Amino acid sequence: MATRMTANGVSTTTTLGTEQYEVFYIGFRPRRKRYQYDYRHTDGELFSCVAPTLTECRRKRNEWLNKKANN
Repeated sequence: MATRMTANGVSTTTTLGTEQYEVFYIGFRPRRKRYQYDYRHTDGELFSCVAPTLTECRRKRNEWLNKKANN
């Protein structure tokens, strides 16, 4: 599946400190919405996840950032 977030299977989120997301649907009935989410940290590391809401994606990102800060 080609998306605007990937090129040849690699994330296109390249600018440090930025996020990018897109919505996709799974299932036939009922259709369930999911968000694919990428965040490129200022150190260059990529965080990526899929969740039912954008808020949930950002919550997961914040947990990841907190773990990075405590290490």
